[in-house]
Amino acid sequence: MSTYPNVKFLTSAAAAHQFGADTGREIAFAGRSNSGKSTAINAITQRSGLARVSRTPGRTQLINFFELVPARRLVDLPGYGFAKVPQSVRAGWLALLGRYFNERESLVGLMLVVDGRRGLGAEDAAMLEWVLARDRCAHVLLTKSDKLNRRDAERILRETRAACADTAVTAQLFSAHAKQGLEEAREVMDRWLAAA
Repeated sequence: MSTYPNVKFLTSAAAAHQFGADTGREIAFAGRSNSGKSTAINAITQRSGLARVSRTPGRTQLINFFELVPARRLVDLPGYGFAKVPQSVRAGWLALLGRYFNERESLVGLMLVVDGRRGLGAEDAAMLEWVLARDRCAHVLLTKSDKLNRRDAERILRETRAACADTAVTAQLFSAHAKQGLEEAREVMDRWLAAA
């Protein structure tokens, strides 16, 4: 049974006026294209087709809103980095993300999805800076940890935590395939979504 049995798609936004009501609490998921963001969302919600998984990086081109329970939402942001899209489209995504991060009052936290084999990159750090500037929470999911040996996994987790040591950012190892870290991620989400 799903942890969020009534999760449902609400809307897709290509512009800020399409975001929907800015009430309640919501958690955004962001990550480089091909980081495993859609797979992580589906694993955490236990809904295999909730977020669209594609072999083509950059398929999430809109901001997608999902209702977990009334007044509590999960928001799937466009992937960044490897997407083979024109510069004008990429600039449009950046502007849309800027509006989302700078204006959305219901945003309580960012789940940053990072391929554990690559570690935090400059674009990931910029995402963290964006959300921390709004005084919001952030948690890093180091995905695909099943593809690392134990020593490398512990090293990348240690390095990520060290890179975020002066901030409120937390981090964990995560593997949708091996079902590693699902409960830890859900606990973070549940804590953020609880009424203030």
